Amino acid sequence: MTTTDDTDDTDDTDDTATASTAIYVYGIVPADVHPEEDATGIHDAPIEIVTHDDIAALVSEIDPAQRLGAPTDLQAHAHILDGTSHVAPVLPLRFGAVVSDRDAVIDELLADHEDEFASALRELEGFAQYMVKGRYVQETILREIVDESPKATSLLESIRDQPEELTRDARMALGEIIGNALEAKREADTRTTVEMLSPLTDSVTVRDPTHDEDAAQIAVLFEVDRQGELEQAVGELAERWDTRVTMRLLGPMAAYDFIVAPT
Repeated sequence: MTTTDDTDDTDDTDDTATASTAIYVYGIVPADVHPEEDATGIHDAPIEIVTHDDIAALVSEIDPAQRLGAPTDLQAHAHILDGTSHVAPVLPLRFGAVVSDRDAVIDELLADHEDEFASALRELEGFAQYMVKGRYVQETILREIVDESPKATSLLESIRDQPEELTRDARMALGEIIGNALEAKREADTRTTVEMLSPLTDSVTVRDPTHDEDAAQIAVLFEVDRQGELEQAVGELAERWDTRVTMRLLGPMAAYDFIVAPT
């Protein structure tokens, strides 16, 4: 009687545990990839790997009742994918990919897309994404715009040391000139950046600006072993623009702009 009661309690506990957890999937990797022992993901859960033949998924357990979307969740998602890209090809899944359990990872994801995933991983072998970012130096670019536009110069003089309520129209007109000029300069400087990178790679994606003072945001798929060449090209552009544009190279990271695995 006691044994029977113990067995029933264990079954109830297993059912509850199964219902109270789900599996979050970060990305797809070759089956021989193994996460570091102390690697943690969303909600600080340990990273695991679920394999199917030659491919695998990087996953962790989550509480399905706990909402996703906090900045720390997004950071954890990117951290796992970008860290993996340093050592192996990885196909990033979109943030928020959740399945019911580990069997579902295989049945609903890996098995259904096995050939597609395996082919994409082979193409990515040795490559990762890098971001080339340029941000205008505000004082320099505004002075450049005003110097190039007699109308902007005249408007600036007309509002200098004048009360804002008396110069509202002039300020709006000046703001419009500056906005249009920034857009034109961004287009030209983005083309220049792409041209600078074109001898190295044709795997380039131009991103939309996320800030008014963005000069360029370009994603590049590039060989990790040749990262030094990319650094040199970006460095040369930084020297060319000097105090006009601040250049940054970010990466390696997962190939978000080039391959997004189905969810």
